[in-house]
Amino acid sequence: MLSTIEKKIGNILPTLLLVDDQEDILFFLSTVFKDHYRILTATDGKEATALLENQCIHLVISDVMMPDMDGFELCSWIKNRPESAHLPVILLTAKDTVQSKIDGLKKGADAYIEKPFSTEYLEAQVETLLQNRILLKEYYTSSPISHVSYPDINKNKEQFFTEIQNMIFAHLNDMSFDVNQLADLLHMSRPTLYRKIKSLFQMAPNELIHQIRLNNAAELIASGQRRISEVAEEVGYNSLSQFGRHFSKQFRMTPTEYKDKVKSLTATMG
Repeated sequence: MLSTIEKKIGNILPTLLLVDDQEDILFFLSTVFKDHYRILTATDGKEATALLENQCIHLVISDVMMPDMDGFELCSWIKNRPESAHLPVILLTAKDTVQSKIDGLKKGADAYIEKPFSTEYLEAQVETLLQNRILLKEYYTSSPISHVSYPDINKNKEQFFTEIQNMIFAHLNDMSFDVNQLADLLHMSRPTLYRKIKSLFQMAPNELIHQIRLNNAAELIASGQRRISEVAEEVGYNSLSQFGRHFSKQFRMTPTEYKDKVKSLTATMG
């Protein structure tokens, strides 16, 4: 199992939502994960939806057979909402039929585990699904001159990011464009947008806006066709010093150092 520090998202532990109508199962699962994760619990699907609407949750583990709203219905509810479609869902069930597994996967479950289960296997599933989120974050923070394919990204996640990116590009040279405007364009409240972006990208919306601006800036610098001051203005920074601070924070080098590094790399490859 990865260390607690390795599994931290930013400076906080990932939050797991455990859903089961049996208190002893909830207690057991909480005991398994409590040392490495922040734990929230719900005794049925309806209670879980209330938590999902008001808490920043990174992964859901749910039983299938529950009153009011069962695990299939909960999974479908999660995956059909733009605000939560990106969340990994693990379903636990006593049903061992192939059809039951098919039903779970059709609802969008990321994993389907039969009871009784190995705690080591469940922990590995949780770890792997959360690690995929870290890989996704690394994709967005990597140098834009080295594009890679999405690691296990589903259509909803890709569409959501593309929608955000297109909106920011449309306001790229407008430094006044902020989180409130983005939330309005997405028809979401600011808290809802914050929870979704924080859960998917492990950063605040404002940080994601800066990152998209700066990725574009790095591409423009790499092209060698503009001065750094022109690039800063084109991506929405009216202060060159502010642009330099944000750029250095993201790429761990100044814009000038980045430009020189690209030149050196191009000369070496040429």
